[in-house]
Amino acid sequence: MKNLLLTLVLFVTATSSVFAGIPNKERKALVDLYQMTNGEKWTNTWDMTTDVTEWHGVKIANGHVVEINLFRNNLVGTIPQSISSLKNLVSLNLAFNFLTGELPATIADLSRLKVLKLEMNRIKGSLPEGLGNLKDLEELSAFNNFLTGSIPESIGEMSKLKILNLSSNAFKGSLPESLGSLTELEVLGLFENNIEGVIPHEIGNLGNLKELVLANNQIGGEVPFEVTQLANLQIFQIQNNKFESFNNLRYVNKDQFLVFDFDKGNTTKGFKDIDFSKTRMADTEFEESGQKVDK
Repeated sequence: MKNLLLTLVLFVTATSSVFAGIPNKERKALVDLYQMTNGEKWTNTWDMTTDVTEWHGVKIANGHVVEINLFRNNLVGTIPQSISSLKNLVSLNLAFNFLTGELPATIADLSRLKVLKLEMNRIKGSLPEGLGNLKDLEELSAFNNFLTGSIPESIGEMSKLKILNLSSNAFKGSLPESLGSLTELEVLGLFENNIEGVIPHEIGNLGNLKELVLANNQIGGEVPFEVTQLANLQIFQIQNNKFESFNNLRYVNKDQFLVFDFDKGNTTKGFKDIDFSKTRMADTEFEESGQKVDK
């Protein structure tokens, strides 16, 4: 009997020390993430008998979980609704795993989040409309998933966003005019979706934009004159769309581009002042950080 009591005391003590310094709700969120993504089979799993500060990819500051980095760690399953309990989370990197299901709407409650990386998974469904609540978000990367629906207008409320990469999904509808509110944006990647409509004139507000990748969609109309106002633009890819006019591109600064991809059949349509020796013909594979990524 004494041995049983001693074992019980040791178990309770050990369990308490594992989560020492973080609230119970945050403890539950971590355990839920572990259990719902087959944590025992992770490449770098969590030893529940050790202190949480020793768990792979988890960073604690001032008694709260502030970072989770489980990049390429063989997560299989879904993101739990309880992820919203990590109120102090600044960075969440679950990229290059095997996550399925829909992105929980509760993720929009992580108001301090600056980095959200979900690329190269199998997440489906629409982006939560509430994403606009992530006012401090600077990077949203979810390319190569199975996301559908329209890009929500609320995306324009994330005024600190610098990187928005939603390429290689199944988004449809038009580009929201609210994109013009993202004046800090440097990278906009929407390659390989089913986006229709036109490029909104508000695109001209993105004075910090360096990369604009809209290739492999159904975008039509004309390329707006406002594109020529993007003085910092270096990578511009618009091939494999349904544009009817490229006339405004004659006004671009031909020396600013490192990459300018266009449809081979349109080399004579309104590009009179472009030095094509500085451009290249369309390659339909998406390029991420210099490396091609096939869906």
